[in-house]
Amino acid sequence: MAFVKGMWRILVAIKDGLVLLFLLMFFGLLYAALSWSPKPSQSVSSGALLLKLDGSIVEQPSEVDPMALLTGSRDKSKEYGLADIVAALDAARDDRHVKAVVLNLDGFAGGGQVALARVGKALDAVRAAKKPVFAYATIYSDDSYQLAAHATESWVDPLGGVAIVGRGGSGLYYKGLIDKLGVNTHVYRVGTYKSFVEPFTRTDQSPEAKQANQALANALWEDWQQEVAKARPKARLAAYVRDPAALAEAAGGNLAKAALGAGLVDRLGDEAAFGARVAEVAGDAPDDKAGNFAAIDLKNYMKAHKPANGGEIGVLTIAGDIVDGEAGPGTAAGDTISALLRKALAEKDLKALVVRVDSPGGSVMASEKIRGAIMEARSEGLPVVVSMGNVAASGGYWVSTPANVIFAEPDTITGSIGVFGIIPSFEGTLAKMGVTTDGVKTTPLSGQPDIAGGTTPEFDRIMQMGVEDIYGRFVGLVAQSRRKTPQQIDAIAQGRVWDGGTARQIGLVDRFGGLEDAIAEAAKLAKIDPAKAKPYRIAKEPDKFAEFAQSIVDREDEDDAGAPDGAMGRDLLGRQAMVQRNWALQAVADVRALVSGAGVRADCLECRGYGAPRVAKAADERGLMAVLLGLWR
Repeated sequence: MAFVKGMWRILVAIKDGLVLLFLLMFFGLLYAALSWSPKPSQSVSSGALLLKLDGSIVEQPSEVDPMALLTGSRDKSKEYGLADIVAALDAARDDRHVKAVVLNLDGFAGGGQVALARVGKALDAVRAAKKPVFAYATIYSDDSYQLAAHATESWVDPLGGVAIVGRGGSGLYYKGLIDKLGVNTHVYRVGTYKSFVEPFTRTDQSPEAKQANQALANALWEDWQQEVAKARPKARLAAYVRDPAALAEAAGGNLAKAALGAGLVDRLGDEAAFGARVAEVAGDAPDDKAGNFAAIDLKNYMKAHKPANGGEIGVLTIAGDIVDGEAGPGTAAGDTISALLRKALAEKDLKALVVRVDSPGGSVMASEKIRGAIMEARSEGLPVVVSMGNVAASGGYWVSTPANVIFAEPDTITGSIGVFGIIPSFEGTLAKMGVTTDGVKTTPLSGQPDIAGGTTPEFDRIMQMGVEDIYGRFVGLVAQSRRKTPQQIDAIAQGRVWDGGTARQIGLVDRFGGLEDAIAEAAKLAKIDPAKAKPYRIAKEPDKFAEFAQSIVDREDEDDAGAPDGAMGRDLLGRQAMVQRNWALQAVADVRALVSGAGVRADCLECRGYGAPRVAKAADERGLMAVLLGLWR
């Protein structure tokens, strides 16, 4: 019996040891995954730097859910950081290994006029260094052609063409649907031009909003044409956009030949012919397949040439919707950004702060929280310089008010100084189903806001006064920042959106220039030699597990590189799938904006059509189904 007990103890010990060993191996692998960091290539192969932009260029890429990556429930479109793209092109300009730069724009979703102009400037610098830039697409849109215009050679597929539509378009208005459903929208607003609420209160644009939006679209369209004409002077752009159907008819209905005849492109050819042309300059690919050229992977190249992050000029990015609470990159969460800045101020010996803003606004509370943290930098003696990207409006302007100097570009969309709140109530909807409400009160505000029974006049009056008070504060902040009277700011506020050129004329911005100019100005104000000024990017550390998951997905995408992308067709009609999808997702976002009632907002509706498209999240698509089912029920 003693022998059996002894053997049993040995077996239990072995079992426990194996379990412990398994646990150690599991947690060791988990630690390795979380600690994994992608290593840049030690040597870069010779060839053409390939910018196959299957997605959009954004100021700050969104954080990707690693489980969505690994389970396949992610959008295959990508987001490319503007600074990363520019840094890669700047490095390629002087890199002897890079023989050419290639833009494959078949899957390009856009990037906003300011960002694309900056990339165009970097492409011009590559050409100035005597390196060719090649561009290819089946169909060029406005954004993709803005880049292609900077190429040495622009190619288009013989079955494709150039589809330039210009600025402008239609939006969705829900007033008719809301009335049919019996929903009562309670709107509290200040600003003649604050059109964010109009989709819920009107069936069309107000005359004031239409006038302002037309002026904005005209200014941006004029600048777009000027940039393209300067980059590609031989193109008969004016004739092409004035009557593209006539030119297409003259070319026998062939859009590609019409674009070639108008000088918008240099060559017609499919992707294989384009690749063979690039191979003449960059060399053949190692696989020796016809039409393949030696391509330098953009992602690896960006990693290998990522600028060091260790300077005295702090650079804080405020990109995306401004929201309360916490969020990852690509969304400007008040708690997250203010905490990041305060941590940098406490831990780093910063001499100045540059705030890069690319946001249409959002929550007033979150905007104020971010502004308060920036004011702490001012109180510590740091000069603050704001650099505006595609959009810096409403809440995006609110967070810009602490600046000593504001830089923008002529095509930056800014202003929209106005606030609003919106609350829906469903007493009419419920009445149609035979449901009513009743109860008791102890004050005029008992049970308010009552979304089932409606709001009271006292509640509406208090909400309107609150919105007016916040608007007065907004105007006061801008007046103090711009060294003007509140009356002067009120005259140019009222929720109106301005292009950067006009904003400079009326004093909302100080100078034209990009992020580099803002960093140089911050160094000057801090009495640092601009030549020695280096930025320290204040940002959340990347999630190691997300990077690990992304690397797995990237390898899968490389294996499937030849497969067609089901999310977007490559011809003119096929690309409408992306437009329809964005339209549907916008409808979901609009309904959420109505239903959520997320406090008083400083937000800009019209700005969203001019910024960089964001990658749709899986949650957005689930939200679309939920909203549709909710309306059906």
